[in-house]
Amino acid sequence: MDKVKIALQYMMPKHLVSRLVGKLAAAEMGSVTTAAIKWFIKQYKIDMSEAAQPAPEAYPTFNQFFTRALKPGIRPLCEDKDYIIHPVDGAVSQLGPIEDGRIFQAKGHDYSSLALLGNQADDAKRFEEGDFATIYLAPKDYHRIHMPIKGTLSKMTYVPGELFSVNPLTAQNVPGLFARNERVVAIFETEIGPMAMVLVGATIVASIETVWAGTVTPPTGKDVFTWDYPTEGPEALTLEKGAEMGRFKLGSTVVMLFAKDALDEFADGVEPRSVTRMGQAFAKIED
Repeated sequence: MDKVKIALQYMMPKHLVSRLVGKLAAAEMGSVTTAAIKWFIKQYKIDMSEAAQPAPEAYPTFNQFFTRALKPGIRPLCEDKDYIIHPVDGAVSQLGPIEDGRIFQAKGHDYSSLALLGNQADDAKRFEEGDFATIYLAPKDYHRIHMPIKGTLSKMTYVPGELFSVNPLTAQNVPGLFARNERVVAIFETEIGPMAMVLVGATIVASIETVWAGTVTPPTGKDVFTWDYPTEGPEALTLEKGAEMGRFKLGSTVVMLFAKDALDEFADGVEPRSVTRMGQAFAKIED
């Protein structure tokens, strides 16, 4: 059955299906939208008591429900300055060192950091011998993405690609999954060096948003696009630790890259398949 599921993903017109679902998710359809939200809450056992607006009727569109805000203080930030924090609610897929420019995906599968970053050689060089972490967001999770550490935006790259599912089954069976799916790469300058936040698209992910550019995907065409940003002066964009930096409209994956010697060790309990909650300690900074 698993082989059938993977084969169907290769055969399915993933972009067409995803864009159609995206239009429906953005539409205001009154009672139809509310019914869909109620079904989704029940199907995925979503704890709406954490939401700033717990009532399904409060959301005019499915996208607004999916990217819902949480109640203030529901995700307190780790205040220890020696630690960076989890950027999202989700589960760790994999984490560890970037070895010979390769990132571990699953048993028998890895991919290059160069490919992940849209074949931007100068960017990939900055993360040689560094560390990575891949976090999967399930449909039930909170889908806003936050800063693990204070950082100033220096570059954004949009990389077109496939729209395979990014669930654990697909990660175990589709080679180079995160470096072949559509994605947005945001690079920040931080006190511990460069940090890449790679927001990976997936099947029926309608779009990816950032707080500085709005909706980044899907543009038309198959070209890689890059934007450079000033890191000093009045136009520099600096986001504090814990600040929102983006959103997924329908679930996906975040891949974080850090430079060599930026991280000392991951926090206790942070390992593959461990649950993450935005704001909790993620990794200790190198002294």
